[in-house]
Amino acid sequence: MNILSIMRMGPVIPVIVIDRLEDAVPLARALVAGGIRVLEITLRTPMALQAIEAIADEVEGAITGVGTITRAQDFDAALKAGALFGVSPGLTPELVAAARDSALPLLPGVMTPSDVIGARTAGFRELKLFPAQQAGGVGMLKALAGPFPELNFCPTGGIGAPTAPDFLALPNVACVGGSWLTPAGSVAARDWGRITTLARETAQLQAAKR
Repeated sequence: MNILSIMRMGPVIPVIVIDRLEDAVPLARALVAGGIRVLEITLRTPMALQAIEAIADEVEGAITGVGTITRAQDFDAALKAGALFGVSPGLTPELVAAARDSALPLLPGVMTPSDVIGARTAGFRELKLFPAQQAGGVGMLKALAGPFPELNFCPTGGIGAPTAPDFLALPNVACVGGSWLTPAGSVAARDWGRITTLARETAQLQAAKR
């Protein structure tokens, strides 16, 4: 399974922060029930890797990845937890070397044309534009399409349900990343039905993308 095939499994990759380990499995099940299978669990909390392991073991149909990879050792930790892909907010020589040595497919973050050139030189063809809105949003992606027609992007950062269709309409956007599918209030209240509804609404964007 490569990054592009993962990106094409759905219109949105939810960016998920797990604060309570006991929320991980029911949250993932709620998203999968709504048709969103690719899940990015960020390394922003101490229990993130445990959450990935639990989801990988217990949630049928979930394609679980690890987000916020910033260090070489994150690759091995992610694989041991059962992650199937990784996402980074940026790209450094250390991360390039670690990605080459690892079986974990990586979606690296870029923000500028120079970042894009560097990532392409390192062998990456699928990139995360981050933070997308601050980097120029839809206009930036249209501009990047000219000099980099062979690249596919997953813009992430500042994108919500109202703006996601504008990004998905672009030919160089395979999917978008966003946190609106898992609102903090709904997770805190364990309102999994609400999250399934949001996932189902979001999954409908796939038809428009095709």
